[in-house]
Amino acid sequence: MADDPDPLALEAQVCFALAVASRRVIAAYKPVLEPLGLTHPQYLVMLALWQHDRLGLTELSSTLALDPGTVSPLIKRLEQRGYVERLRSSQDGRSLEITLTEQGRALREQALTVPTTMLERLGMSLDDLERTNAVLRSIIDESREAG
Repeated sequence: MADDPDPLALEAQVCFALAVASRRVIAAYKPVLEPLGLTHPQYLVMLALWQHDRLGLTELSSTLALDPGTVSPLIKRLEQRGYVERLRSSQDGRSLEITLTEQGRALREQALTVPTTMLERLGMSLDDLERTNAVLRSIIDESREAG
């Protein structure tokens, strides 16, 4: 009986491993993103916009899996830096659209080194990254269905 693993052992909990990994990975991004003038959440917003160029606030929030109330201050700070513009939708004046400025598009070129730098900082290969992302996407999908 003493050899049976404790199902409540901290190190056996996926929630603990994910929480620690998340904090440490985000902390590892900080010095890499500082030269770009971005925080990690702002970087995520920029990644979404670099991929789509223009997104409605609701669509951006959904893409990032964040509440619009969390995304709005990020957008405001990015707008103050000159990277994005908030525009009223031409189709629905109540909706906000977020679009990149020329400065925001130009920042993408500087950010191209971030993924490779992060792989090196984390000691990961591209295969490691792809496997890790696949497992994490599966966890995200399953947790969405569970909760």
